[in-house]
Amino acid sequence: MSEHEPVAGLRGRVPQTPVPPVRQVRRVPRVRVGDVAGEPGAPQAGDDQVAVEEPMEVRVNRAPFAVIMRTPGADRDLAAGFLLAEDVVRAAGEIGAIEVCEDADVEARDNTLNVTVAGDAVSRLAVRLGERRQVMMTASCGLCGRRTIESLRARVTTVAGDWTMPAAVIRELPVRLRAAQPVFEATGGLHAAGLFDLDGTLQLAAEDVGRHNAVDKLVGRRLLEGRLPLDRSVLVVSGRTSYELVQKALLAGIPLVAAVSAPSSLAIELAEACGITLCGFVRGGAFNVYTHPRRVV
Repeated sequence: MSEHEPVAGLRGRVPQTPVPPVRQVRRVPRVRVGDVAGEPGAPQAGDDQVAVEEPMEVRVNRAPFAVIMRTPGADRDLAAGFLLAEDVVRAAGEIGAIEVCEDADVEARDNTLNVTVAGDAVSRLAVRLGERRQVMMTASCGLCGRRTIESLRARVTTVAGDWTMPAAVIRELPVRLRAAQPVFEATGGLHAAGLFDLDGTLQLAAEDVGRHNAVDKLVGRRLLEGRLPLDRSVLVVSGRTSYELVQKALLAGIPLVAAVSAPSSLAIELAEACGITLCGFVRGGAFNVYTHPRRVV
């Protein structure tokens, strides 16, 4: 199955052929300025590998819906996870197919997907299209606070997950995620997100120029597999934790979120209100627990 073939039988496992590395990494010319091998010297010309960032247009029932700046790869998962976060779809059964738009310009065809939705998703789509004809998402903006905590909780009140995880296991999760970041290893320019089971085993990882995109790729994959809620999974992200990332965890039913860097104040408020254990600064053998510490032992 190619990256953009229609997705059928979405309640089963969805095969995904990795995008060729050339679409995720690009070699560019550069000039190295400063000390070379510890000695000052003249600037040196060479090349470097950088992470690819390209726009992906998402159409829903053939109507333009959003343009997402992302790193190519797992595009169908990203589209599904994004539409879950945007409250267009709420279950795998509302998605009929995700396929390349054959009527798009040839040069943009690999970056244009149409998602066919059915059932109640059709009416929710009409509402979203009425709110904004098109959304331009950058790699860093997420939903930009469009939804309040109160409106979000009207849809999903709280997460389940009456389990605990040893602190020693949580401390190791970013290290294990780091080992599953091949494009970051090549470029140093991508964020990562990972889903772990309660034993600390990595289940699924994604890389992208956008932190929100990396999480959407994970949640979208599980949505397409019909495996939500993820109430026995832990989400680990390579950077800071924003409100939008906690929101995505809530919609996926993930009870514990751990990040290498800091959470925002609104991320903490949402996690506290919705029963999510939020850990930050998970590095160097220690970390902070900001909400619902009962899950950490």
